[in-house]
This record gives sequence, structure tokens and C-alpha cells, in this order.
Amino acid sequence: MAKKIGILVGTNRSGAMSLEMANYYKKKLLSKDIDSLLLNLEDLPDDFAFSALYHNKGKNEGYNDFQMILDSVDKLFIFAPEYNGSYPGVLKAFIDGLRYPDSFTDKKIGLVGLSDGVLGNAVGLSHLNDILSYMGANVLGLRVKLGEIVKHFDGVSFSNKTYELYVDQQIEKLLAF
Repeated sequence: MAKKIGILVGTNRSGAMSLEMANYYKKKLLSKDIDSLLLNLEDLPDDFAFSALYHNKGKNEGYNDFQMILDSVDKLFIFAPEYNGSYPGVLKAFIDGLRYPDSFTDKKIGLVGLSDGVLGNAVGLSHLNDILSYMGANVLGLRVKLGEIVKHFDGVSFSNKTYELYVDQQIEKLLAF
């Protein structure tokens, strides 16, 4: 069983559906008495790409708080909305700024893709999976792809019961992983 499960919102866009979906997962986990910690990239320091990466690694306390939260979990859900056929650049910059090589080593990760289109960011999840695997993470095979998300999720519940089924299955599988 996980000590705590991290929930990473992979965009810094204000009002993102990814945050609503992350909160949905958080409630599902809470109903199972599972603690979770939210990492919302919207809360990153505005200048983190300049003040926390490369020669400045470890010097930005706001960014370091994200590293500490990530270090405190052994399982993680990552919510990756589709941006230009992949995932947001801010998520890549965030990953690039993490301590290497051990920030994701042996962490169990569940990926959730969201999009306005029908594919639910399937391509972006593939890109993200490659990077996480390179960094030593163990990515759960069941990747939830939520296409046409605005049509099927109102912030509280799904109109598409198949989506709800996949979400429930993914949560159970990550808990057992």
C-alpha cells in the first residue's frame, strides 16, 4: 500500500479541466481512506524555468517544495492534457528540473490523458511514458484516455459510464501495483 499517493496536474493553465479531474480522483481516493497530495503546476513559481533549472537547480524554494512532495510519495497519478498533439511544455520543464536520476526511480505511476478531441491525448501519454520509463518509473499499463472531456465530465460526474469504469479500474490497479 502506498504511504501517500501524489496527484500531479500537468498544466499551469488556470481553470484547467485537468485540475477538476485530479480533484475527482482525490475524492475517489479519499472515499477509500487513501491520503493524497496534490501537485498543481499552476502553483509553480512563475520564473521556475530560469530560477530552478540547470545551474540554479536546488536554489528555488518554491520549486523545491514540489520536489519534497514528490519525494514523499511512492505512487503518482499524472494528468496530462493534450497540447499540440502531446503534453504541456510546462510539464516537461517541471520534469527536467527535478533531481536526476532518482526523482521517479521505482515510483508507480498512473497516466490520465484529457483532450477536447476523441483520443484523450493517447499520443501525449505515449511521449510521457517514454520519458518516465527512461527515468526509472514503473508506469501502469492502463492509461485512462478521456476524449471529448468537456462533453463527458461536468466537474462532478461522468455522463460516459465507460469513463467512470476505467477511472475506477485504474485507481484499483494503481493501489494494488
